[in-house]
Amino acid sequence: MPDWQTEIRRRLAGLKLAPAREDEIVEELSQHLDDRYAERLAGGASPQEARRAALAELSGEDLLWRGLRRLEPVTTDEPLVVTGRRRHMMSDLWQDLRYAARMLRKQPGFTLIAVLTLALGIGANTAVFSVVNTLLLRPLPFRDPNRLVWISSNRNAGSQAASLRASDGNLSSVTTQVGHFLDWRSMNQSFEDMAAYFAFFDYGSYTLTGSGEPERLRGVGVSQNFLDLLGVTPARGRGFTDEECVWNGAGAAMLTHAFWERRFGADPRVVGSTVILNNKPTTVVGVLPPSFDFSSAFTPASPVDILVPFPLSEETNRWGNTLAVIARLKPGVTMESAQAEMDTLTAELQKAHPERNTNGAKLTSLQEQISGRFRSAFVVLLCAVACVLLVTCTNLSNLLLARASSRRKEIAVRIALGADRSRLVRQMLTESLLLAGCGAALGLPLAFLATRMLAATSAINIPLLRSVQIDATALVFTLIAAIATGLLFGIVPALQVSRLDVHENLKDASRGSSEGGRGGWIRNTLVVTEVALACVLLVGAGLLIRSFLRLLDVDPGFRAEHAASWRIEMGPQYETPAQQNAFYEAIVRKVEAIPGVESVGLTDALPLGRNRSWGVRAKGETYAPGTFLDAYPRIIDPGYIRTMKIPLRAGREFTAHDTADSQKVLIVNETMAAQLWPGRDAVGQIALLGRQEWQVVGVVGNVRHSNLEQEASLEMYLPVTQAGAGSMDMVVRATLPLPTLAPSVRAALASVDAELPTGDFQPLEQIVERAISPRRFITLLLGGFSGLALVLASLGIYGVISYSVTQRTQEIGIRMALGAQALSVLKLIIGQGVRLAAIGLVIGLAASLAITRVMSALLFGVKATDPLTFAGIALLLGGVAFVACYIPARRATKVDPLLALRYE
Repeated sequence: MPDWQTEIRRRLAGLKLAPAREDEIVEELSQHLDDRYAERLAGGASPQEARRAALAELSGEDLLWRGLRRLEPVTTDEPLVVTGRRRHMMSDLWQDLRYAARMLRKQPGFTLIAVLTLALGIGANTAVFSVVNTLLLRPLPFRDPNRLVWISSNRNAGSQAASLRASDGNLSSVTTQVGHFLDWRSMNQSFEDMAAYFAFFDYGSYTLTGSGEPERLRGVGVSQNFLDLLGVTPARGRGFTDEECVWNGAGAAMLTHAFWERRFGADPRVVGSTVILNNKPTTVVGVLPPSFDFSSAFTPASPVDILVPFPLSEETNRWGNTLAVIARLKPGVTMESAQAEMDTLTAELQKAHPERNTNGAKLTSLQEQISGRFRSAFVVLLCAVACVLLVTCTNLSNLLLARASSRRKEIAVRIALGADRSRLVRQMLTESLLLAGCGAALGLPLAFLATRMLAATSAINIPLLRSVQIDATALVFTLIAAIATGLLFGIVPALQVSRLDVHENLKDASRGSSEGGRGGWIRNTLVVTEVALACVLLVGAGLLIRSFLRLLDVDPGFRAEHAASWRIEMGPQYETPAQQNAFYEAIVRKVEAIPGVESVGLTDALPLGRNRSWGVRAKGETYAPGTFLDAYPRIIDPGYIRTMKIPLRAGREFTAHDTADSQKVLIVNETMAAQLWPGRDAVGQIALLGRQEWQVVGVVGNVRHSNLEQEASLEMYLPVTQAGAGSMDMVVRATLPLPTLAPSVRAALASVDAELPTGDFQPLEQIVERAISPRRFITLLLGGFSGLALVLASLGIYGVISYSVTQRTQEIGIRMALGAQALSVLKLIIGQGVRLAAIGLVIGLAASLAITRVMSALLFGVKATDPLTFAGIALLLGGVAFVACYIPARRATKVDPLLALRYE
């Protein structure tokens, strides 16, 4: 390559540029001429011709017009004409990118801070978008998901039981009886097909034995057509046959893909083999595909290992409302018309079968059923993380404005020598886009890591969370976010460059003289904007944090500390009630004898988990035909209430004298006592469960069995010796650390039954934690985003005030030389920043009053206009703004007047 620098310096000599500015221009023009020289060589010109053509662009008055802005070839050589405008556009873009990279390399500190900030902002947006895309935007991973409908029951609508609804966690109020399901399926004209699964599967489990350690599996009973309706094809093997879906039919099971890999090492020979489930030979007929995760879609709180056939028979019909129903609409049928038909069918069936549970039929899209209740929370999160990115953009705009101000003489020289202003704007935007691209490239791995961690966690009960991933849609979103971000924070500095006053900036005036009021006004506006955005985020986060703290203060009605539970599954060899009771008594005696165990209790349903309801009435009271109150039944042993530390309000607990042959007794909670026997002592009263009479022997405190955010409902406790139970949860309260006690408990269980799975151990505190996990998840994310916005806003204030101090160094020096005190200078500088923060704070609080109202559904125990939260955020932002202003203001008071007066 020819040496261009000597010739360029000769031609620039008359401009008398500063050495540093001249070096930059020489470097850029040399690169430009190298590119033009290479182009002409590629076009067929000789080295001498290529050199002359390149140097021709430095001739004439428009020296830098041709040097900094790519034009059409100045020669008429045919090969060059053929390249045309497109080639030069690509060459211009490449040159802009190279120049932008050189400029960013010259300021590594600025570049690193900008890229890291953008990586956090864009990465967080990508991660949250991936979650929102999976839960709310992406269609469900089933065939034609828009035609899938969830049909829930509206049992006892309008009756005294109307206080309990699907939202309270009571499965009995949303599930359907087998008889109703079969009639719906055969009589409707709106659906291609209906399928169902056994909603109360978590009350029992399956013990896998005969191959390795005994393991307790969660299995869901499904109708024969369940997978076909969803459009799910087994990865291996087949689905269930009609012969397998009958009462006492041949044992069959399908393995989930994850369980197949974990337990059997993905061995294809497992399909068709026989395993032992609950001491019954069972054929493995298939393996589900990895894309179908039953628990992630339908039961996020209960991981599922196998699917088993569920018999739609008279025997299961007698179990009451047990089925969760899914249907597929026929093409062209609307939800409204299908709802109208189901209303008619339900009314007819209730008249034809008064012996069945009173069922309604409410249709909801399956997408809405699975993820609808999280919609508002994740929309708020997406808006919050977008606000963080906006704050990031305003901050970077301020940094670029300051950076452009330091380069204004260079830019003025380029414009004076003929550089096109639009080309300079494009070059500035290229730098911004390059920064945004680097930030996105670094943010993607952060987003990937975050989504992998979310997908792998089992501590958050949010549907479809395990299927969250960075897919092609997320990559497109990241690309769009990077481009939009680069343009957003780069456009203001770029436009400022295009309006630069060349005459003023070529003068040898002070550094602050040429900036003018417009640049300062823009920077101040950006600071006000980011303070306002940070205020909105902080208020929203503050409301959620206060809600979360209120939730933590809720008394669940039991004491979770120092207690843990084990799931106990007795095998089919315990056939009679006497054998079953003896089995449970033996377990309790063995575990109670372990040193460090304080007490042991048994229950068929732990709090904050699965729920079902039974109809109950008070003897002697008059009810409308077919109506009753819904109450949660809990089947327990005599030690459960004491072990859970549920307070006894009146009467007694169960004892060993409450046997199958004695008077049937129950214990009720305070809510049930008040509703069934208002103003009376509930102890000694008779409750009717169906046609059986149960005498109340005790009243206990309310337990939040559904969730911590709802008041306690009607609950009743029945002794296991009288009500009977299959699977039970054993609760152990200990004085020793629970992890050290676990091996002894497992050994005690194995001594009673060697085939008993003993691996399911969980502290009760973990159950409480899981119950509040969705709220904690939203609160932590929004709190983190708000904290980041606060830091960025404070940095923005600090940056503007610091820059202002630098620009006003001479003014400050003159003031101090004329006798101004340090305190007055301090007040002057701090006042400037505090005014900006105050304006942003007022705007942000006003916006928060309007915006936070949409968060009302996410709050608990706190109003959207909570004055304490608003006042606290105002004080927090005001304090941070003061500190951000004080640091540069304090530095201003240290200015030496003599040095400041020489400052240029």
